[in-house]
Amino acid sequence: MAFAPPPRLVRALGETAPDGDDWLARVPAAAQQAVDLRVLTVERVQVPGGRSSLVVLVRRADGTPAVLKLAPRRARPESERAALAHWGGVGAVQLLEPVTDSGDSAEEGVLLLERLHPDVSVRSLPEAKALLEAAGTLRRLWVEPPAGADVVFETVASRTGRQAEAMAASASAEVAPLVAAALAAREELVVAPPEVRLLHGTFRQSKVLAGERTPWLAVGPDPVVGECAFDLARLVRDRVEDLIASSSGAAITRRRVKRLAESLDVDQERLRGWTLFRAVESGVRALRVGRPRDAELLLEFAGWL
Repeated sequence: MAFAPPPRLVRALGETAPDGDDWLARVPAAAQQAVDLRVLTVERVQVPGGRSSLVVLVRRADGTPAVLKLAPRRARPESERAALAHWGGVGAVQLLEPVTDSGDSAEEGVLLLERLHPDVSVRSLPEAKALLEAAGTLRRLWVEPPAGADVVFETVASRTGRQAEAMAASASAEVAPLVAAALAAREELVVAPPEVRLLHGTFRQSKVLAGERTPWLAVGPDPVVGECAFDLARLVRDRVEDLIASSSGAAITRRRVKRLAESLDVDQERLRGWTLFRAVESGVRALRVGRPRDAELLLEFAGWL
């Protein structure tokens, strides 16, 4: 079977690929090797799939449905493996291959995962119910980091520091006030975080899929260690297109910040600050890679905060 990367994956990785990177060209052969090694039966490549990995629906030798996921090194798949192993299926998709004592696996960047329902996410629910289910799932992921977390996972401070540098370097004069506000918010927030937890890192409604052993499970983490408000901030702007289209979008956003902060025992001002930083950073990055419509939505949303 041909393992052609879906167009969405090609576009997304093309925006971030360093010069000379040939992962997309190599991934079909790597997928075939991973399938052969595990004696898997391939059903299909998931389309449109994700933006950072090739996802293949497979069956194991005993007929059990599973997912084979292949990601380039820059997507930090080994951090994902370590996080999924630490969560042990509580709140998140189950890792089906063990991690050795050394942290090694059969192949770098290849994960074999429990099969969920790939076409049924929390985003399919009405908005209020979707936020409730997503927040409940996220709460289960906020656990103490494993021993040696500082070696395996980035911290919120280090990840956002790198993002802040890129944002400041590429921001135009037009967005300079928002960028300045976002950078100032980050500077205050990284000084004394109220807690340190293992975080999903890229959590949103579409990252929560329906499962069999429990109704909803998170997938696709880009794990990071830090305060819970950082993780919750991305959820605040979910369905941003609907918010922008609403005449009361700004008021809805402020109520959402308050409701999510209260329901998950997170400081409301810290959540607002991280929501601002993450929205502006995403908006400036969208401008940098040539997605002006996405940038417009994100920066308008950020202006409400």
